[in-house]
Amino acid sequence: MPRNNTTLIALDWGTSSLRAWLFDRNGDVLDTRATDMGILHLPEGGFPAALQTVTEGWVTTSTPILACGMIGSRNGWREVPYLDCPVSVVDIAQAIDRAADIAIVPGLRVGGAFSDVMRGEEAQVVGALAVRPSLADGAVMILPGTHSKWAHVSSGRIVSFRTYMTGELFAVLTRHSILGRLPPDCESPESARDDAFARGVLAARELEASLSAHLFSTRSLVLNDRLEPGAARDYLSGLLIGDEVRSGTGLLATQRDASTVLIGEPALTARYAKAFTLLGHHAPEMLGNTAAAGLLNLARAAGLLET
Repeated sequence: MPRNNTTLIALDWGTSSLRAWLFDRNGDVLDTRATDMGILHLPEGGFPAALQTVTEGWVTTSTPILACGMIGSRNGWREVPYLDCPVSVVDIAQAIDRAADIAIVPGLRVGGAFSDVMRGEEAQVVGALAVRPSLADGAVMILPGTHSKWAHVSSGRIVSFRTYMTGELFAVLTRHSILGRLPPDCESPESARDDAFARGVLAARELEASLSAHLFSTRSLVLNDRLEPGAARDYLSGLLIGDEVRSGTGLLATQRDASTVLIGEPALTARYAKAFTLLGHHAPEMLGNTAAAGLLNLARAAGLLET
């Protein structure tokens, strides 16, 4: 690829992963890479070594680098202060930290009874606005992941958001609790796993006590021969995602004129869309991962791209 045609390297640097995109002067993606070198899984040599690995063959002295995510956290390469919501795309672009060779996008925070923060998801929200400009009028953007975000956008600004620890709870419960120590069994067929996921979602709809009072059913159903061991993880996934969607749709009820979209990897957002329909709601549109579009848009707004 001609190096003099490259204008931007964009990084989404999370806790457990690092994704990189190489853009040309027209904003087209020339190359993309992904590794597991998140800020908690750095190679010997730390951040510089990870950056060198993921951008090998890309970097020239005149190629700007823009990063979002946990790279700007207290445990990251360089801490960048949060911006207080509500914020616009221009606000975020103007607050990009350019103190070193890598420019870093600031995270966002909200106050109130549920003080909350995000790092990295703001780039995906900006990307969704670039892909679907009409969402600026009013939208609830759902970003499933380790720490799922439900972000409210109005009049082109990110007004507020809420975090659900759904993905992390699933990981912790399956790796470090009794729910991950079920009797060994052969892998269940996909139909049984789909049914188990749906069963978990519908169980979440009927929650009367706290969620923690129902988590143990993942084990008890297996021990009572009412759930295949090979489908237990799918049941637990349905229970956790169903509880998130059940709670999150309360936010939607207060934003009646807002569009609803799912942002992220197709396999995970498809599960959320299924949970919506099982709980009696219309499935949101799935936009895919919009981080690259968001970083490109922020780079342009910040004047980081070659003209």
